[in-house]
Formats: sequence, C-alpha cells, structure tokens
Amino acid sequence: MTIDKIIVALDVGDEESAIALIDRLESVTFWKVGLELFTSAGPRILEVLKSRQKRIFLDLKFHDIPNTVAGACRSAARYGVDLMTVHATSGTDALKAAKEAVEEGAAQAGVKPSKLIAVTVLTSISSRQLALELKVPIELPEYALDLALMAQEVGLDGAVCSPQEVTQLRQTCGDDFVLVCPGVRPTWAAQRDQKRSLTPAQAIQAGADYLVIGRPITAAAEPELAWKQISQELTTVA
Repeated sequence: MTIDKIIVALDVGDEESAIALIDRLESVTFWKVGLELFTSAGPRILEVLKSRQKRIFLDLKFHDIPNTVAGACRSAARYGVDLMTVHATSGTDALKAAKEAVEEGAAQAGVKPSKLIAVTVLTSISSRQLALELKVPIELPEYALDLALMAQEVGLDGAVCSPQEVTQLRQTCGDDFVLVCPGVRPTWAAQRDQKRSLTPAQAIQAGADYLVIGRPITAAAEPELAWKQISQELTTVA
C-alpha cells in the first residue's frame, strides 16, 4: 500500500506527547524516532512502538570517528529497528565499520539486522550554503550523488536524500538501493526550514521508497485530517 511508504516523524520532546500522537494516528504503520525524542525518552519509546506492531526508523544520524560510529551502531542494532542512519560524510572507514557493527549487534540480540542508510546532504542545506559556508566546491546534486555512491560501494542499504535529488540517485544507484526522502511538503503546508522540497506525490513519482513527513501532520491543527489528505494524495500515484 502506498501509505506504507509514509514515515511519520515523531519529532516531539517527550514520551507522553509521542504516545498521544501514536494513539491519534492509529493507521500510521511506520514512525521515525529522531534525536529529540530519543534523547528525552530513550529506548522506551521503541518498545512502545514495537508493542503496537509499528515499524521504526531510528534516525540518530551518527557522525564520528569509525570506532565510535561502530559502537553506536552496534548498540542501536540491538533494538531491532527497521532503518537507521549514519552520515555519509563520516567517510568510508566509518561506513564500513558501521555496516559490520549493525550485523554484529543484531546477531548478539537475535534480531533481524536494520537497514543502514547514509545521510547525504541535509534538506535544510541550500546550494549556496553548501558552497559558501561548507566550502564544498561541486554542485549540490553531484555531491549528494557522490556520497550515495560511496555508501553503496561499501555495502550500505540506501541513502537519505532530498526529493530533488532522488531521480538522479534512483537512475544511478538502481532499484535495490533504498532511498528515503525527508523534507517532503504538501502544497498546503509551510516550507519552513526545508530548502529542497517536493510534494509527496512528486517525491514518490521521482523514485523515493519512503517519505519522512513530520510537521505537516504532527503540528497540524487536526493531525488525523492532515494524514488523511496526504494518504489520499498518494492513492493517485501509480
């Protein structure tokens, strides 16, 4: 089902608020737990989601030296989540170590290994910021593709990219490479800090496997209505 491609971001500050959203949006099957909620609630929120048979995207975006990234991935893999992230800019040594650590952690816990995906360029970064602030001397789409290919070469399962780069990554990396797109915004939602966005239908048509959508749903006056509107929009996508 197309709505299974929507990962709703639980970007709230505490466990109580997260559970309230999970209860309100019963038909959501895939939830993202990010830095804010995990730092506040810890792994308890993962147990809550598992007890309700929900899939989990643990989006902690690890970025450190290889040994530290591997340790974090090994620990996170023991939770048995479906997806987890590491920054591609950690480099190939860290990505290789992370991939091996996920396998080790899952084996130790007796759970299925998480799919490990690499964050390419954050959707809040513009081409101008990439060039002038971060001093990256190539065009943003080319940079995102290079990082995704590096992740694929060392054996990661996929990448996180903006909807505006997903067509190029899909064509180059192939159909088996998982592509997750945050920064997706319906036409009726505010763009806020998202610089490289598309609508949900456009992102799926461009080649995304999963869309991460948070504030247009969770911060809406009526989250149930916002979820329903987005779900209906995606039913029109072939």
